[in-house]
Order: sequence, then structure tokens, then C-alpha cells
Amino acid sequence: MKKIVVFSNMYPSAEHPTYGIFVENQVELLKASGVAMDIKVIDNPKAGKLHALLKYGKWFAGSFFYLMGNRKNLTMTHAHYAFPTGYISLIGKRLFNLPYVVTIHGGDIDKMPKKSARIAKLTRTILQEASHVITVGERLKQEVVTNFGVSEVKVSVMSMGVDRTVFHPLPKAEVRNELGLREKEPVILFIGNLIREKGILELVQAFVTVKSQLPDASLRLVGSAKSAAFVEEVKEYITTHQIEGIHFEGTKSQKELAKWLAAADVLSLPSYHEGFGLVALEAMAAGSPVVASDVGGLSYLLADGAGILVPAREVEGLAQGLFQALSGDGAINVAKREEIVHEHSYEMILEKLLKIYGEVERTR
Repeated sequence: MKKIVVFSNMYPSAEHPTYGIFVENQVELLKASGVAMDIKVIDNPKAGKLHALLKYGKWFAGSFFYLMGNRKNLTMTHAHYAFPTGYISLIGKRLFNLPYVVTIHGGDIDKMPKKSARIAKLTRTILQEASHVITVGERLKQEVVTNFGVSEVKVSVMSMGVDRTVFHPLPKAEVRNELGLREKEPVILFIGNLIREKGILELVQAFVTVKSQLPDASLRLVGSAKSAAFVEEVKEYITTHQIEGIHFEGTKSQKELAKWLAAADVLSLPSYHEGFGLVALEAMAAGSPVVASDVGGLSYLLADGAGILVPAREVEGLAQGLFQALSGDGAINVAKREEIVHEHSYEMILEKLLKIYGEVERTR
């Protein structure tokens, strides 16, 4: 049976169960639909130049020898992230005539090409030679077409989707009791990597304003301390300004995240930039209002009242948005929110992805 191989520089492991879980979820969704798939992935998020060089070198060598040994059993490859991951798909096309799809997630065209002219040139080549390019947000599509010269007809906007069997409304009192949250406690939730670019310091500062009006409010920060130095900076700020009600909850499984989202009064995602903002979509599926920066994919996802958009890096605007969400004054267009969640459901994503795969395989 012919197979598709997925390349990704992010993928979960037992030690790091949430690292690139959105890629694993898509792979499992495709497998469940009957698509034969293999994976060649990096499942270790450990940073550092030497470690990165070793893990990428090992992954690249393993992926290349996999292509050599399995080229006759493959119909195509699918790379998540343009560079460096998409480079192995480009090699597979040039050496073994294997067409490929590449999914752009954001940093692979926002940040990576800026590292060097060589990486920028390779990224352009990878995107232009792909049979199809998927971007997780509309803004990314515009960049791929405008900045990298890719024909618009072979670019599709498609998020990684939301599993509505996991993320859906739950009885708030019940999940709050399970999570140790008070029934009447206004809960502001953040989920994501604890890094500066996620706007966490601004969120802490905005929370001070919220706390002055809602003294029982709490801010729950869920996610990995990817930058230990920054987390210490945030904790020092909290201590210095004697801010109460902020809790670092650590990392959680997807089922646990679903409970936190259902229990929260609002999810805040005040990022400086965001390719799509998958956690915002998951919050919407759980029925929680979202207050997020008016940047990147979030600008499209939360448009028309599906969420509350605020200026990035602006504490006052963020505080106002949080007050607006917590007041429950009808600021959220629930019908629009449900329409968007349906559009990004796994069922719809699977249908679109299988159509792309079919078109690529037919043109081989």
C-alpha cells in the first residue's frame, strides 16, 4: 500500500506530551480515515546551538535514508514548517520525483528567513516547488503569495483544526470543583509557552487593573516555562508589586486543557504575533470568550465579534478587553463563534486535506 510520510520538527513524546501535539493530532486524524502514513519527526524541544545541530543532523540523516529506502512505496511527502523541515521534502522531489505539500505555521516565514539570505532563498525555493502550500492563517497566505512569489492557486488556508470531542462546553461548577477553583471566582486563563512574545508581562500588568475592580479574580498561567529567565522576571515583577491571585499551573494534557477552558471566564492571548492561535479556537469550542491581540491569524479568527480584539503590547486596552469579557454584556457574537468553530472542526479539515492530497497524487 502506498504511503505518505510526514516530516515535522515538532512532535510529542512521552517526555514532552504537548510538543507539536497539533501535528500528531492531524496525523492520527488522517490515519483514522484510512490514509497510510509514516512520520520522521523531532520530538525533543531542548534548545541550544549544539543540541539543535545534533538533533537536526540526526533527523535529517534518518529522513534521507528513509526516503532512499521507501521512495517506491511513497506517493508524496508532507512537511510541517518550510525550513528546515521542508528542505527534506524538496530533496525528495528532486532526487526521487516525490511531490510534496508544506504547511506553514508562522515562524517559518516570519522569523526563519530573516536569519540569513541563504535561508530566505531556500525557503522561497521550498515554497515555490511545493505541489501545494497550506497556511494556518489568512495573513500567512498573503505573505506566501506576496513575499515568496507562490501562485495563489496552489495556496490554501487551513488551520490544524479543533477536536470537538475533546474541546466542548462542560458544566462549569463541576469542572471548577475538580480544578479547585471557587464557584464565583472570575478566572482569566492563559495557555501557551511562557515567553515574552506571548504578552505575558502585559497580561500581568492588565490583571492588576482587573484585580482593583474584581478583588476575587485570579490569573491562571498554563504552559511550559520555555524561557526560565523570562519566567523569573515575571515572578520578580509579581513579588515586587505584591500582586496576588496569579498562579503558574504548569503544562497540561489536552483533556486537562479542555477542562481549564470550560472552567475559565475568559481566555487571554495577548501575543505580539501569532500565525493562527489554535488555543483561541479551542477556547471558542469550549464556549469561553477570548480576548486576544489584533495580530496575525487572530485578527481573522476573532473578527465580526467572534472574540474581543485588542492592540498588541497595550496594557490599558487589554485590561478593557478583559473587563468587557468578564462583564458578560453580549460582547461576543455566539452565532459567529459557532460558525467559525464548525468551519475549523476536524471533519471539515479532514475533508479539505484529503482533497489536497488527492489533487497532488493525481498530478504526479
